[in-house]
Amino acid sequence: MVTGATTRSLVTVRGLSVRYGNHVALQGVDLDVNENEIFGVIGPANGGKTSFLRALNRMDDFVPHMRVDGEVTFAGRDVRTIRNLYALRRHIGVVFPLPVGLPLSIYDNVALSPRLSGTRKRAQLDEIVERCLRRAALWDEVKDRLDGLGSLLSGGQQQRLTIARALSQDPELLLLDEFSIAVDPVTTMRIEEVLKELRQELTIVLVTNLVQQARRLADRTAFFLDGRCVEIAATDALFGGGARDQRTVDYLEGRFG
Repeated sequence: MVTGATTRSLVTVRGLSVRYGNHVALQGVDLDVNENEIFGVIGPANGGKTSFLRALNRMDDFVPHMRVDGEVTFAGRDVRTIRNLYALRRHIGVVFPLPVGLPLSIYDNVALSPRLSGTRKRAQLDEIVERCLRRAALWDEVKDRLDGLGSLLSGGQQQRLTIARALSQDPELLLLDEFSIAVDPVTTMRIEEVLKELRQELTIVLVTNLVQQARRLADRTAFFLDGRCVEIAATDALFGGGARDQRTVDYLEGRFG
């Protein structure tokens, strides 16, 4: 979180529950995500972490049998009442676990969203593409082959291209779901440095199974288990012996998960 800044909530979640048919994936979640922080979400598989992200971005509109109950507000607005879903997603970018380069050129991967928003001038698109690729630490590697297919980049490069594509919308909130699953440790560290810099400009929710990644990056961390948010604390406190729930302690110390 930016030192000295006034803490303000960007996302407020109250009584959030998620079901897939008869299966309850998440229940009774209450939390706030503050502006300009990296908010970490950790926990074992099937704990409800990805369902939490889906609820923030209204992905249930496209997931069969998914039902969301409770309240999620973004920048003071209930996301369930926002009629223009595309407008909502211009403000909330998402990076999925496996990088998906669209079957377009590197340039067009990043320029797609601005074009859909009405930007047509080549000079403006050039500026957006370069800025986003630089922010994603990819520009120097691809600047001489922007016309090449994004899907032919290496896994780590495709993941950074996905981040650049998400940033092309100028989001206020960036959701990352296990971004490092398909990339090597060196690339993971490069992306982590990118995220630390982006925190100055936007808010990040980071879902990760790597507890040390949360420890390196997150300002605050939430521990999810069996569809519930067990506890939330400042990351330094949580990892420094300040966890209140024994289940959190056991998970952090590697006794399960």
